[in-house]
Amino acid sequence: MTDILHTPTTAPSHFDLIVVGAGIVGLAHAYTAASRGLKVCVVERDAACIGASIRNFGFVTVTGQGAGSTWRRARRSREVWDTVAPQAGIDVLHRGLYLCARRPLARAVVEAFMRTEMGEGCELLTPAEAERRAPVLRLDEAQAVLYSPHDMRVESRTAIGLLARWLAERHGVVFRFGEAVLEVATPRVRTSRAVLHADRVAVCTNAELHGLFSERLAAQDLRLCQLQMLRVTPEAGFRLPGSVMGDLSLVRYHGYSQLPEAAPLLAQLRHEESESLAHGIHLIVVQSADGSLVVGDSHHYGAAPEPFAQEHVDALILRHLRETLQLQQATVSARWVGTYPSSATRDCFIDAPDDATRLVLVTSGTGASTAFGIAEEVFAAW
Repeated sequence: MTDILHTPTTAPSHFDLIVVGAGIVGLAHAYTAASRGLKVCVVERDAACIGASIRNFGFVTVTGQGAGSTWRRARRSREVWDTVAPQAGIDVLHRGLYLCARRPLARAVVEAFMRTEMGEGCELLTPAEAERRAPVLRLDEAQAVLYSPHDMRVESRTAIGLLARWLAERHGVVFRFGEAVLEVATPRVRTSRAVLHADRVAVCTNAELHGLFSERLAAQDLRLCQLQMLRVTPEAGFRLPGSVMGDLSLVRYHGYSQLPEAAPLLAQLRHEESESLAHGIHLIVVQSADGSLVVGDSHHYGAAPEPFAQEHVDALILRHLRETLQLQQATVSARWVGTYPSSATRDCFIDAPDDATRLVLVTSGTGASTAFGIAEEVFAAW
């Protein structure tokens, strides 16, 4: 079968939908369209997807997403991942979330969360109950542990490629990798190699804020967010029962941070963890099939963040890791940075330059968690 990374010489040039960008947001739109029987082409400037979609945790996060549309999109996206992953050969490496509340004020936040509709199906565990379920957690100072069954983890480094291949093989989606889109004037799309045509075009270019439709993006006061990530090798046999977070997540994820009870916790953390907050650090830990842990992350903002990781930021992240998990060994085997567009006012930006064109960016770092839900909404309104 033709390798999807190479455009065949006989590739068609007319489609029902052209998607610009092969990250998770673009692939979600391709999947949604193909599932409706549309003829789809995805055009990606790089030879493979190498952006934020493969540099994240692969953590499909429902619990803690902002109340309302973001939470609903995450719930729907998790359902789609559950359907698509086994068909595309994508392994679900673990399910569930354990959030360790180490401070009394953190316990107050998770108790308040449990009283919302977003807490349905979740459990608030005592340290003793958590120890029985998740003995790798460090619980000596824990006040409570929020457990959620709603979240799942895939290996983003491989999941995106497997998803693209499955879309090509099962749904007939045409991929044109290594081909930059220079102009979109639907139904005409001019690339560095060809002129294509489509009834509709979805532009999902993630962190490229100065290319297509840059004048429309400029009005949105977007900036780039850069994060630092680590791969850590624990001792042999170490197994996480699910994804893990801590107190700092409660003042970052909007599903928690927008609760009134989060304000006193934030004030305490500003006193006790000012350096971590200054670097936008909050702990997420997930595990890969080889036993290694993907650990992060930090958040630094600007128009053009420098692509250099800071050792003292990694050290802070690793301190939070050791405070949260009972690790005898934590050897860093890889470090990398990721970049995504960020907005101070919204989690997602959907724009209609004209009736046949949609510009879609996830502006909160929740692409893996919400993209499928967003794509369904886009098509329902298109």
